[in-house]
Amino acid sequence: MLAGDRLALARLITRVENRGPEIPEIMRAIQPRLGRAHVLGITGPPGAGKSTLVDRLTSHPRAEGAAVGVLAVDPSSPFTGGAVLGDRIRMQAHTLDPEVFIRSMATRGSLGGLAGATGDVLKLMDAFGFPWVLVETVGVGQTELDIVKLADTTVVALVPESGDSVQAMKAGLMEVADIFVVNKADRDGAHVLMAELRFSMHLHYSSSASPKDIDWETPVLATQAVSDVGVTELLAEVKRHRAVLEAGGALEKRRQARRRAELRTLLVERFASEVLGRVEQDRAIARVFDAVADGALDSYSAVSRILST
Repeated sequence: MLAGDRLALARLITRVENRGPEIPEIMRAIQPRLGRAHVLGITGPPGAGKSTLVDRLTSHPRAEGAAVGVLAVDPSSPFTGGAVLGDRIRMQAHTLDPEVFIRSMATRGSLGGLAGATGDVLKLMDAFGFPWVLVETVGVGQTELDIVKLADTTVVALVPESGDSVQAMKAGLMEVADIFVVNKADRDGAHVLMAELRFSMHLHYSSSASPKDIDWETPVLATQAVSDVGVTELLAEVKRHRAVLEAGGALEKRRQARRRAELRTLLVERFASEVLGRVEQDRAIARVFDAVADGALDSYSAVSRILST
């Protein structure tokens, strides 16, 4: 894979998705090659035109000669189909381009959690050498928000029909959005939504209660992705955001924070796996589980007993 074999990349991604025992070895091998790609997250409610936006955003770096990796994530689907299959259809103009790699992902019941699996797949794409990696989620639930937190720059796409922008803020989008896009901006209500978003983001930017690691007021842009209107401006804002991140050292600090969070998550998963694995072999721990199941012992006391075993 490190030599540019796309088939090898695809096979490694499958292994990572399946959370096989070889993952630590794979991650060790690619570690020296990480950190060169700029990961761009695209999220927003269903129907916001995200896939078309990703298609157009892929075309622009390609026109500049840059290779692009695309990852479409559907946490709700146990199969590679539905909305994810739609991404493949909408991006068929790129399928024959050897400098574009498109991959779809679903949960497949992965033990490590979808966000963890997605992070590892993004690392593989980074190590492969893509300067641009785009990750798209199908909705705005907690799982999707966890995934876009893996991105260096996050674009939140809305449409006039998305509804009350305040509700969007409550969904946590304001915290993850580096750029807001009102797509299908030729429709009624687009200007109203943009004005509401700009007002909300200005208040958020001005609030002393909002922690900031960079001087960045989230822009609100208008696009018509189907017609490629506004996409050049969007990509320019993405590049400006990266420049601001790099200038103040925030890009590396954010990546360091993500690595620390990943380590904590892996420790929790490993610890839980080892403790639960002892249940069948250690009768003392099994009796604690039985006591909780029978209602004779509360869960908090049970945890203390297990940890002291």
